[in-house]
Amino acid sequence: MAQKLAFLKKFLIIIIFLWTLVIVVFSTSTIHQNYQYAEHIALNQAQVSVKKDLAYRSWVASHGGVYVPITKQTPANPYLVHIPNRDIETTDGQHLTLMNPAYTLLQMMSNYGELYGVKGHITSDKLLNPKNRPDAWERKGMEIISRTKTPYFEIALVDSANYLRFLNPLFVEQSCLKCHASQGYQLGDFRGAVSVAIPLYELYAHAFNQSLRHGSYFFLLWLIGLLGIFWGYKHIQKYIHTQISQYEQHVYTLVDVIEKRDSYTAGHTRRVALYADKIAYQMGYKEDIRQLLFRASMLHDIGKISTPDSILLKPGKLTRLEYKLIQEHVTASHELLTKVDIFEDIAEIVRHHHEHYNGKGYPQGLTGDKIPMLSQVMTAADAFDAMTTDRIYKGRKSVKLALDELQSLSGQQFNPEVVEASLIALEDVEIDELYNQLPQTDLEQERFSYFYRDKISGAFNRDYLEFVLSRRAEQSELRDVALGDKLFKYRCVYAIFLHNFTQYNKQFSWKNGDELLALVVKTLQEISPEALVFRLFGDDFIIMHKEHYEVPKNSKAIDDVLLNTGIEISYKHVDLQQKNICSLDELETYL
Repeated sequence: MAQKLAFLKKFLIIIIFLWTLVIVVFSTSTIHQNYQYAEHIALNQAQVSVKKDLAYRSWVASHGGVYVPITKQTPANPYLVHIPNRDIETTDGQHLTLMNPAYTLLQMMSNYGELYGVKGHITSDKLLNPKNRPDAWERKGMEIISRTKTPYFEIALVDSANYLRFLNPLFVEQSCLKCHASQGYQLGDFRGAVSVAIPLYELYAHAFNQSLRHGSYFFLLWLIGLLGIFWGYKHIQKYIHTQISQYEQHVYTLVDVIEKRDSYTAGHTRRVALYADKIAYQMGYKEDIRQLLFRASMLHDIGKISTPDSILLKPGKLTRLEYKLIQEHVTASHELLTKVDIFEDIAEIVRHHHEHYNGKGYPQGLTGDKIPMLSQVMTAADAFDAMTTDRIYKGRKSVKLALDELQSLSGQQFNPEVVEASLIALEDVEIDELYNQLPQTDLEQERFSYFYRDKISGAFNRDYLEFVLSRRAEQSELRDVALGDKLFKYRCVYAIFLHNFTQYNKQFSWKNGDELLALVVKTLQEISPEALVFRLFGDDFIIMHKEHYEVPKNSKAIDDVLLNTGIEISYKHVDLQQKNICSLDELETYL
C-alpha cells in the first residue's frame, strides 16, 4: 500500500509540475506577445511617420523646393548658397529664401518631436548640413542598408530610455540633383536615410498592465487546475485506500479462517498486532511506521495456510521434524506477501519475526542489528502472547511472569531495547482469565477426535484425560487451583470397570469385543450428552460430569447392552474438587 501511495504522490507532483509548467509557458508567451505587440505598434508608428515625412518631402521636391519668408525660425539655408536665386525679393518687398526638401523635412521633424516626443532625423555620410551627421547607431544602420537596400530597425537606448529606432533609406531622384549634384551623386544612389525613434515607455507600460491582467487570469486558472488535480488525487487516493482496505479485509478474513483451523490460537494475530503497536509506541515510532507494523503483525502467520493440519492442529508438543516443518511458515508467508504488491513493504518484517537477537532463530539465523527492528518488535509481541495464552500442552503465564521471561532473555532471544520498551508498554495488559481450551463446539470436538479419540471405542483416550485434569492448575509452578477451577468446570468422575471382558473376547472374537466396547461408549454418551467419556485401559472407562451425577442409578441402558454377555460392571466415584486432583496419577490413587 505504501508503495502505491508513494507512487500516487510522485504522480501528483509530476502532474502539478506539468500543469505549472504549462501555465508558466502560456503566461510567459502571452507576456512576451504583449511586449512584442507594443514593439509592433511602435514599428507601425515609425513607418507611418516616415511615410508622412517622405510624402511631404516628395511634395516639396516636386516643386523644386519652396520659398518661404526669412524668419528666425526659417533663416536662409547657408548650405544652399551655391544655388542661384537662393534668396529673392517679391514685388511687395518681402524677402524669401529657398527651402529644399531636406531642409523643410528637418524643420517639420523638429516641430513634430517637440509636440509628440518622436525623434526624427535626416542623416547621410556625405553631408551638406553638419546637423545631419549620423550617430553610431545610424552609421551602423546605414552600413546594413547599403547592403540590403531595405529599411532597418532595432530596439535601442536613447538618452537611457528604450526607443524603437527606424531607419528608412533615401535614394537619389532627379529632384535631388538640384542640390546634391555637386556631391557626385547619380540617380539611384543611396545617399542617406530618414531616422525615426518612437518612445516605448507608454507602450511598455500598457503591455505591463495587460500582462498583469493576463497573469491574474492565468494564476486563477492555475489555482482552479490545482483544485481539480487535488480533487482527483483525493478521489484516487480514497479509491486506492478503499480497494486496499477491502483487499486487506479479505486477507484478514483468510487469516481468521487460518486461526479457526487452530482454535487454541484464536485471536493470536490481533493480539500480537496490538502488543506490537504498544511496544512501537513506547519506542517512539510514528503513526505510519506503527501502521506498517500492525499490518505486518496481522499477516505474520499467513504462511501457516500451507502447514499440514496434522502439524498445525496437533494439541501436544511437536517433534523435532514437525517443529522444523512448521518453521517453514515464515518463508511461505514471505513468498505469499511478495507476490501482492500492497504487501511488499511488510514481507521482510514478517520474514524475520522468528529471528533471535543472538542468531539462534530462523529462517536465516540473523543477529543483532541485521534483523529488521520492526521484526524484533514483533518477535517480542509474538512471544509475549504465546506465554500469556493457553496451549494444549502448556499453561499460560501471568503478565508479570511473561515480562520476567522477556527480561531474562534480553540480549539472547530479544533485542534489549525492545525488551525495555515491552516492560513498560505491556505491564498493564489484561488477559482474559476465563479463556478455556477445552473443546466447546462440534468443530473443536471433531478436532480433538482426530488427535485424542480412541480409534476402537470412540471415547477420548487417556492422553486427553491427562490434559483435562492438568487444566485445574493453570499455573503449574503456583498450583493456582482457584484459577484452575474457573477454567475447569468438571467435578464428578465415575470410573466404570467391565469385568470378564477377556472371556467375552475369547468366546465371541476380538472383533465382536471391539464392537461391544464402542456400543458401551455410545450408550454412555447418550445417557450424558454433556459428559466426557474416556477409555482409561482396555475395558475401563472414565465418565466426567460438570455436576454430580449418579451414573449407577441411570445405568439401565448399559445393563441392557451387557445383558447375556457374561460381562459384569462396577463403578467408582471421585469428587475432583474435593480431592484437588490435577493429574491422572493422582486420580488413579483413588480408583
